Amino acid sequence: MTEDKQLQDELALYGVHLTLLEQVYNWGRSNSLWPLQFGLACCAIEMIASVTARYDLGRFGSEIFRPSPRQADLMIVSGTVTKKMAPQVVRLYNQMAEPKYVLAMGACAISGGPFKGGYNVVKGIDRYIPVDIFVPGCPPRPEALLNGIIHLQETIRRQKLSGPGKARHADRDQPSEYAIPEEGGRDLVPQYNAETWRPSWQGGGK
Repeated sequence: MTEDKQLQDELALYGVHLTLLEQVYNWGRSNSLWPLQFGLACCAIEMIASVTARYDLGRFGSEIFRPSPRQADLMIVSGTVTKKMAPQVVRLYNQMAEPKYVLAMGACAISGGPFKGGYNVVKGIDRYIPVDIFVPGCPPRPEALLNGIIHLQETIRRQKLSGPGKARHADRDQPSEYAIPEEGGRDLVPQYNAETWRPSWQGGGK
């Protein structure tokens, strides 16, 4: 495709539009996100509200919440992730087909929120699965979730399918499944997946 913007604009006047297959592919995916239908805590109420007539998440092509992870490409982690629930969240993520994305909704999903000091709460779902968008708040309003969806769409449109800097799902060296934590003596085992998160003393984490 030519990089001459003036030529592209002139051709567009005659109904001729130039684009790349990559751009069409990303455009289609960004406007047809199918979230996984499940909620964890109070943030799920705000997520439900986002699809009502007042906010209408369907305007962005995301109104089809799928009950099966095999039919969904967006996981909205809406609320507190307990250590009892974390293995189920990771298992659902592993069952989703690529390309897939994760949106952490609310302080609890991002860092444990007000329950961070609790013995039974995971201090951020990014310890176990890769998170693409963080939507802060306690709980975030539906408008905040809509904003997060829009940012995710912009991220998808910019993704490359080949060459350096290509998207995670296009890189065969990147894993599409992660270890499912199990109940250990005092904590989950593993305590985190090294592919997605590093503790603060290793230069990462929260």
